[in-house]
Amino acid sequence: MTDALFDAVPAAGAVGLDGFSKASAGFARLLTACPASGPLAYVEAEYFGGAGTQTAQVWGGGKTLLGPLSLAEGEPSPTTGTPISQALRRLGASKGSCVDEFEAVGLGRHRDTDDWLSPANGAQA
Repeated sequence: MTDALFDAVPAAGAVGLDGFSKASAGFARLLTACPASGPLAYVEAEYFGGAGTQTAQVWGGGKTLLGPLSLAEGEPSPTTGTPISQALRRLGASKGSCVDEFEAVGLGRHRDTDDWLSPANGAQA
């Protein structure tokens, strides 16, 4: 979630996504109504020095399919995997020989959202 997208999805009086820090008011409604051909997920991770938090939720067919799931700083990962790995699994990702689905799909590739959006990384400016 970039700052520009965060600012572009406001909705007066709408409730933001419970447990998420970067999901603006109205975003839940947008995700629920999204006519995707399959499920879609919104995930957040905030880490510094190896410690941090994760939150994830999956929608499909106009309803919540998973979550919201949260993992607080210092809390052990559940045996079912971190919230983001569970969401990715719900979308069809497999960890294969990787530690988890987060690693398998390359989410650890960049440390900052802006790096994902850099033209040098194949994103459109």
